[in-house]
Amino acid sequence: MHITKIQLNNFRNYEAAEISPCPGVTVLFGNNAQGKTALVESIILCCTGRSHRTPRDKELIRWEQPGGHVRVEVERSDGPHEIDLTLSPLTRKTVKIGGRTLQRTGELMGHLNGVLFAPEDLRIVKDGPAERRRFIDMELSQIRPGYYYTLQLYARALNQRNALLREIGAKPQLRDMLDEWDAQLAKYGADIMERRRNFIGLISQSAEISHHEISGGAERLTAAYQPSISSEETGAALKDTIIRALKLSRENDIRRGTSTVGPHRDDLALLLSGMDVRVYGSQGQQRTAALSLKLAELDIMHREIGEWPVLLLDDVMSELDPGRRRHLLRRFEGVQTIVTCTDMSDLAEAEIGAAYRIDNGTINKA
Repeated sequence: MHITKIQLNNFRNYEAAEISPCPGVTVLFGNNAQGKTALVESIILCCTGRSHRTPRDKELIRWEQPGGHVRVEVERSDGPHEIDLTLSPLTRKTVKIGGRTLQRTGELMGHLNGVLFAPEDLRIVKDGPAERRRFIDMELSQIRPGYYYTLQLYARALNQRNALLREIGAKPQLRDMLDEWDAQLAKYGADIMERRRNFIGLISQSAEISHHEISGGAERLTAAYQPSISSEETGAALKDTIIRALKLSRENDIRRGTSTVGPHRDDLALLLSGMDVRVYGSQGQQRTAALSLKLAELDIMHREIGEWPVLLLDDVMSELDPGRRRHLLRRFEGVQTIVTCTDMSDLAEAEIGAAYRIDNGTINKA
């Protein structure tokens, strides 16, 4: 697949802009804070329905404007796809595919697939479990749109259970109502856990290969699923296990007013030769682990959807040493790649198909 056109109106610092990336490598260059990342952000918005930089749509709208608009045209193996998003500071965004208004944002998933690698992705390795769950969930949602809805249903049930836990402190007679929400969490939680377990198995295999190539075989990277509720079961047996775990934690949950076990507490362990890279890894080792995960994400998405997703590299080339940079450049072949940078020399070894200078929200072909 490849993007053929991007149109922006009152999006971030863009009043009106249009760009037609080439099927190969397209470079967006210019000084910092000119709009390069905003253009990448508009693509991610069309992939997942949300920005990777903010959860608030109103921040995406150009200052003092009543709304913003993003339109992306994509050519896939099954034909053209046209994605249209209208942003409002007061209401939910409107999403259209081929002119048809979607009833649910989740219907957007799968029309445009993208893998983003940015300096912030080091947080997947360095930060807490929430960052790693987000990495897993966004990837799975793109290749398995049904997973996105399951996450929503789980989150809704979790919020209801937590609200009930807080209320039970004043009204103990409500305790029996927890059974209903435990059943809901078990139903959706079992599906989430099974999908995560399978996905992390794929990630571990692919990331290990990429890491071996990048590091010259000096270390072995392993990714391992760390579920809050340890179980290798599937289906009904896994649901029963989750229900038992929720009942065992019930008294503690009531005291704390929150659900302390379940997929919302899962984690992804990243180990270098058996050692936790988050705790013991150097900055360079953590960066190599993050790059390996992203390359694994690219490979898995290609395998699952049958075509290469769009690769987005936002200001990362200058962060990589020559060896890592060369390895990443080798992965461009056959993949539409959109790269942002401040210095074109960072891409001296790349075969560039098109280059655009970004200057204060304006785009000019170089």
